[in-house]
Amino acid sequence: MLVDLLANNKSISFVGCALQFFTLIMFVDSECMLLAVMAFDRYKAISSPLLYTAHMSTKVCSRFQSWIYLVALADALINTVLAFRLCFCGSNEMNHFFCDAPALLLLSCSETQVNEWVIFIIFGFIELSTISGVLISYCYIILSVLKIRSAEGRFKAFSTCTSHLTAVAIFQGTMLFMYFRPSSSYSLDQDKMTSLFYTLVSPMLNPLIYSLRNKDVKEAVQKLRSKRWF
Repeated sequence: MLVDLLANNKSISFVGCALQFFTLIMFVDSECMLLAVMAFDRYKAISSPLLYTAHMSTKVCSRFQSWIYLVALADALINTVLAFRLCFCGSNEMNHFFCDAPALLLLSCSETQVNEWVIFIIFGFIELSTISGVLISYCYIILSVLKIRSAEGRFKAFSTCTSHLTAVAIFQGTMLFMYFRPSSSYSLDQDKMTSLFYTLVSPMLNPLIYSLRNKDVKEAVQKLRSKRWF
């Protein structure tokens, strides 16, 4: 992003656009699925803290991660092959910040209905299944939290989920608005601004969302501030 802001040449090669398109889909898919797995992780940590390390061992986490990236890789490969088999015989000026599906399909002079259906079906399945996973996990989390007798304990248990919920709301909210709103309300300029949230705003906020609630990070920041003051 910084290179593009400073560069005078705003062009991208055909291969570069395909690579950008591929990596974008792969990492967006993997982020959706990782957020769902993190919700399940929070449920295990709250409902059975003594067995947490056994249930969410390194081996289990590695398996989750492997399946997530395999599914994301397959989806990215299918969409990239379908998108770049199209004919681009008209204008090559893309009205977007990067090679995203809606802007790319608008440039094509071929029939894009198959691409649109593939995006809707595959990404729709990933999006809806991951959101369902998050919602189901949080239903169980709420039931587990309500079993805790002390109000302080309930607050402490649920406060560990606020950073994850914030990340889910920002990322999944923009993705739903981006790809599942009615076609009659579609606007390319609105599309560009929305895409900034999941490509730029969400990654920038993640370190703040996850780190500033961490006890060790808070203590390290306080120590650094006291040293500077001294």
